[in-house]
Amino acid sequence: MGTEEQSLGEKLLEEEADPEPGGSVRILQKGNGQSLPLCRKFCFAVGGAPYQMTGNAIGFFLQIFLLDVVQMEAFYASLILFFGRVWDAFTDPIVGFLVSKSRRTRYGKLLPWILFSMPFGVAAYFLLWFSPSYTMSWEYSFFWYLLTYCAFHTSMSCFHVPYSALTMFLGGDQRDRDSATAYRMGVEVVATLAGAAIQGQIVGAYHTQTAETCRMIQNGTALNNTSSLVNSLNNTKWAYMLAAMVIGSLYVLCSMILLLGVKEHTDCFAPKDHFHVSYLTGLKLVMSHRPYLILTFGFLFISLAFQLVQNNFALFCTHAAGLGNHFQHIIFVILVSATVMVPFWQWVLVKVGKKIALFMGLIWYIPPLITIATVNGNLPVVIVMAIAAGASLAVAFLLPWSMLPDVVDDFRAKNPHCLDLEPLFYSFYVFFTKFAAGASLGFSTLCLHFSGYRPGFCEHIPAVAMTLKVLIAPIPITLLLIGLIIFYFYPISEARRKELKVELEGVVKSWEAELEENTL
Repeated sequence: MGTEEQSLGEKLLEEEADPEPGGSVRILQKGNGQSLPLCRKFCFAVGGAPYQMTGNAIGFFLQIFLLDVVQMEAFYASLILFFGRVWDAFTDPIVGFLVSKSRRTRYGKLLPWILFSMPFGVAAYFLLWFSPSYTMSWEYSFFWYLLTYCAFHTSMSCFHVPYSALTMFLGGDQRDRDSATAYRMGVEVVATLAGAAIQGQIVGAYHTQTAETCRMIQNGTALNNTSSLVNSLNNTKWAYMLAAMVIGSLYVLCSMILLLGVKEHTDCFAPKDHFHVSYLTGLKLVMSHRPYLILTFGFLFISLAFQLVQNNFALFCTHAAGLGNHFQHIIFVILVSATVMVPFWQWVLVKVGKKIALFMGLIWYIPPLITIATVNGNLPVVIVMAIAAGASLAVAFLLPWSMLPDVVDDFRAKNPHCLDLEPLFYSFYVFFTKFAAGASLGFSTLCLHFSGYRPGFCEHIPAVAMTLKVLIAPIPITLLLIGLIIFYFYPISEARRKELKVELEGVVKSWEAELEENTL
């Protein structure tokens, strides 16, 4: 396969070459004999927090917000969730292309994108949770949430694509990038915990209040049915806006730590016969790279499995498991467990390798899902299973993003003449992740629509509970097993990683020798 990839790359590069003027260009960083300082790793890791805080708050709560707070019909909510994430998915390759073609400034090529996208992302995130239904009809509310959802994801793509690609430009070698990625995953799990905890603790009390009001209405003890529900609903809407302001403030703080604490590494050069290629040529090269395809599609199915559980968990606890008063606490337990387990899985992947660690961690996710779906209202058992599920969630956070730099290194070793294709690798990787989120959100909400879910109703027919159970366990387990089958064919072992390190060091030495000859 390696020979085929090399010949394809050479063929495409012969067809179209865009040599960089001036004799040399900035390219692949080389090891400089110094490891990355801890402070830089930490500042880089903190930059991943906004994406996870906002993304997981949306993942856990936007569906229940649209259905039970805004009281939008499930069909229209599914359109917003699906088309918003499809839009989000397609913006990533576009942003990746624009980033790869943008000019390098004194601050680098990637950091300016992060700086200028930040205020737009914060504003769009707040407006997403602002409820205009006091003054707007449901038709205008539909377009309001669709537009703000798309605007937020556009801004987040402009933030997250260059941030992800920044991994390859921090400096240092393989071990440094793996360490920085581990720090990043640890912070992102903490950010996921923070986002879900902030959102859950602020709005959870009001969801509980609404559930109590429903019980009082069913028992005939509410003094004024309509007034009680309206007051509870209004309080819940204000709680969502308060949570959005808190998370938006943390978004700004984490972005400033990243911008002030990380310097984009650009001081490595390649000879003048190394060149840029067009977007389509680069895309052909990236999409013909077998390890990248296996990693991307394996990660796609695993993301679908985890996203389905995440998107439906609050509704499952509320309308199927009889744990509506406790769902925010269960989510908190899952994320605490994931946070604690990230260092353990980092130790495991160092000891046994990334591929084996991936299989060990993800298979462990299946028993908790089966137990949670089949045990109704048993809070202690669900809590224990939530701890076990969190251990697997840590693997889903850590391993795929830790494996992507290895794939990029493998591509560089086989196509040493290509420049600045890192944003394409990361943007399409994120594209498939977001496509999975959009597909799972739209699919699950549409299933609820056809099962008979009605927004604003205190009670639902049994088909709704059964649909939620199917969305929590059987479908995610099937998707997870498909992803693991795909990962079985992943070719980059620990031995191959050691070979890549030697090959890339040889490439850099040959560049240095050639540059020295040209200088003389």
